[in-house]
Amino acid sequence: MSQRSLKPYLVLAAGALLGVVAALGVIKFKAVRVVDSVELTEASAPQTPALSFAPEAIGTTVAEFGRPEVTHVQIVDFDQDGLPDVLYCEATTNTVRWIRQISRNVFNETVVADDVAGPVHVAAADIYGNGRLDLLIASMGQVLPNSDSIGRVFVFEALADGSFKRHLLLDRVARVTDVRAANLSGHRDGRLDLIVGQFGYDEGETRLLENSGNWEFSSTLLNGQSGAIHTPIADFDGDGRLDVAALISQEWEEVHLFRNEGSGRFSDDILWGSTNEDFGSSGMKTTDLNQDGRPDLIFSNGDGFDYSIRGPRPWHGVQWLENLGDGEFSYHRIGEMPGAYAPSAADLDSDGDLDLIAVSGFGDWSNPDTVTLMGWLNDGEQNFEPLVIATSPIQMVTADAGDLDGDGIPEIVTGGYHSFPPFEHMSAVTLWRRQ
Repeated sequence: MSQRSLKPYLVLAAGALLGVVAALGVIKFKAVRVVDSVELTEASAPQTPALSFAPEAIGTTVAEFGRPEVTHVQIVDFDQDGLPDVLYCEATTNTVRWIRQISRNVFNETVVADDVAGPVHVAAADIYGNGRLDLLIASMGQVLPNSDSIGRVFVFEALADGSFKRHLLLDRVARVTDVRAANLSGHRDGRLDLIVGQFGYDEGETRLLENSGNWEFSSTLLNGQSGAIHTPIADFDGDGRLDVAALISQEWEEVHLFRNEGSGRFSDDILWGSTNEDFGSSGMKTTDLNQDGRPDLIFSNGDGFDYSIRGPRPWHGVQWLENLGDGEFSYHRIGEMPGAYAPSAADLDSDGDLDLIAVSGFGDWSNPDTVTLMGWLNDGEQNFEPLVIATSPIQMVTADAGDLDGDGIPEIVTGGYHSFPPFEHMSAVTLWRRQ
């Protein structure tokens, strides 16, 4: 059976990448640029360093949601008052919510966008340079599989009085999973264009919405493959123009780089690809992991919706595409993690190096020792030691890391997605503090 006939529901955060021959547990690459290979083995229980994080529920409670479906969390100072906040999408209520930090470690939640069907990614950006952050929202229409054109792109424009004006920029398209903003076309007035990732189902797209002014946008197709999950933006090839990366799942399982050639033109290169249609791409972010001044890509594979019996697979885990310059990348496997989602980078142990975290959406939940929040500590030479942070709550598909309380130590924020049993050890939004 093809992956298209099985490929599911989430693509959250707001999933393309690796080649595995499952029966042998061996990764093989069809990569254009990457020629490494590595053998996977069943992950043994890692030795845990002396570092721990304590969970604290923030925002709307599990009881109020019933079964929370938090599809995306992001740490951002949304009101620009110097105190980082949390934005998140919740799919049972079809809302986007703002957990505002009104004073240090004191939070208050507000619904900032409602009636957004299947919200899966939210970003904050000042589209027209008026000093206020607008909300960019990817709407899948529904999170469960659907080939209909039910995706939408919304921008909730922040007004001077604190309210929001709703703009529907894209309607009746393949289900939308990501929206990002940047001045990709070189507008002299600084107005921002949008990059849109559309997972769809049988059909999908990655497209540029070029900002013509006055909330009018023209659309250009960058890629016509289904399964786009995340579309981070950075100057990946160092030519001074912002480029776009895309994690494309479904049967493709690839990482693409759309190089900005100027004048609204982009070329499409495949940085890395998998021969395993069940690889399970699940999330990608950009970060300068080795702090050499070039933006890298970290990505996870842990999607478990592809199988009649949902759950983890031995090839799941986290990897790093190291930016070598001029658009060249080198693949590195960071570590195994069943059901891995939402990789993020932060200096967890305060040693000056960037470490990694990921959460698990599809673990063996019959085993109480199954890891749901994992870290990998960097020794400064980009060798990574696994760190078990938590085994509960379970079924988390989104995470972010940042210093919320200003003490120089990053916190972790996670979101629980509880669409399938077991409906236990549930969470909505959880804040993790280092002890």
